[in-house]
Amino acid sequence: MRREAIGLALSVLLFALCTSAEAQPQGRTAPRIGFLSTAALSSLSPRLDAFQQGLRELGYVEGKNIVIEYRSAEGNTNRLPELATELVRLKLECIVTAGENPTRAAKQATSTIPIIMTTVGDPVGLGFAASLARPGGNITGLSTYSADLAGKRVELLKETIPKLSRVAIFSDPRSLSLEPKATEAAARLLKLQFITLDVQSLNELENAFRPSANSRADAFITMSSGFFNTNRTRLVELAAKHRLPGMYLEQEFVHAGGLMTYATSIPDLYRRAATFVDKILKDAKPGDLPIEQPTKFELVINLKAAKQIGLTIPPNVLARADRVIK
Repeated sequence: MRREAIGLALSVLLFALCTSAEAQPQGRTAPRIGFLSTAALSSLSPRLDAFQQGLRELGYVEGKNIVIEYRSAEGNTNRLPELATELVRLKLECIVTAGENPTRAAKQATSTIPIIMTTVGDPVGLGFAASLARPGGNITGLSTYSADLAGKRVELLKETIPKLSRVAIFSDPRSLSLEPKATEAAARLLKLQFITLDVQSLNELENAFRPSANSRADAFITMSSGFFNTNRTRLVELAAKHRLPGMYLEQEFVHAGGLMTYATSIPDLYRRAATFVDKILKDAKPGDLPIEQPTKFELVINLKAAKQIGLTIPPNVLARADRVIK
């Protein structure tokens, strides 16, 4: 009986050890990772929730067996180098970055700590990776390839507003995104007039909606920007106030009251970023991990927003929507 009891106790102990090993990398306790963003963390709630969900699915629970050091520039890109350096001093296992500018700041701060991108349009073109298949260096993660979608977004806006002749492009000049140039090229291809407005402050955002600034544009398209994300609510309020149709690059804007978007699910990319964290914590080299691209894009239309600005969405566009908010 005593021998059986000892055997049972050993079995229980081994099971507990195996379960613990699945929950966190062997030989490490509570690994620490960093998160760097331009946008205010409060504006990224759905994305961070998805990231934490992805971690939980892999056995990591924040505050228990993993620690996340969050740093946000609160919409001020100039603060990113300082915040990136601060994270590097903490000697983290890896740093997760939200977009082009945070990725550049992290890249400049370290060449040894693995960096996991979540939403970068063209990592190869921006010099973050040698190739998508074999990034090399210390950067890997997920690409949105938003610039490639620019033509489709302008085309959808034209179909939604058949009389569209002039488009205002709201762009943050501090952003490294290639989307403004791609959007301008798409507008030229469709023989649309356009004006690109630099917007990097609340005052400039207010002015961008004035007819004197956008020369009475028929619609606008926002580019990706931590500043726009931080001030998402104000942006869609101004669009409604001035009754100006808007195309957004991210679904959160439409859920906040914006008109429409054609894009990948950003929260899904954040959830998938957790798999990169898991691989890095298990000693994979970032340069050997292929950069993943989005596989699904969705057209989301907010009918309530359309009604608010007096716009009727054509049936052929509405029929193609993946989701309709009423």
